Amino acid sequence: MARILITSGPTRQYLDPVRYLTNASSGRMGRALAAAALAADHDVIVVSGPVEVEYPAGVRVLSVVSTEEMLDVCRREFANCDGLIGAAAPCDYRPVHVEPHKIAKTGDPLTLHLVETDDVVATLGQGKARRWVVGFALETEDQRLRALAKLERKHCDLIVLNGPQARTSREPSVEVFDPTGAVIATMAGSKQVVADGILRVIQQRLIDGRA
Repeated sequence: MARILITSGPTRQYLDPVRYLTNASSGRMGRALAAAALAADHDVIVVSGPVEVEYPAGVRVLSVVSTEEMLDVCRREFANCDGLIGAAAPCDYRPVHVEPHKIAKTGDPLTLHLVETDDVVATLGQGKARRWVVGFALETEDQRLRALAKLERKHCDLIVLNGPQARTSREPSVEVFDPTGAVIATMAGSKQVVADGILRVIQQRLIDGRA
């Protein structure tokens, strides 16, 4: 049995008390991965941004809002885990300044000054030591090239590539790459079918393969 940390859903970076930047992520893939890991008798911890889905009973769910909060919680939890599945879509940018009150409309253009947030998977991957890391890449162009670049930059052992249609599709299709750049698996179907397939690859390559 492995202890698996799964990130799921989006994060929010507030501009003022009511407005925020976010990524479009439902948390359904994170939920499906948690269910697949539970079915394989693993201990599962989910760090989730704001979502409407319910995670399976038996999963320890830690709720966060911002990318900074997700990274802080993941750093703490990953220390006692065997591996990470980074299925969340953390917001990549945050405002330099958060207004303390709701920004009033004036009729004039509004300029936002944004900086990048820390990359959750890359940060954890850099210090993974003997633990394993599986990342996700959602790309709109040069999909395979960009996914492989992310695999290397984020120190992943595997990366799952999907397209932008995966956000809303009930039957996504994905490819799984290893560090050599080879496609080691392809899956299509419901999110649960795809998650089950991803978990099987993780089991074979990263859990059983290191036992």
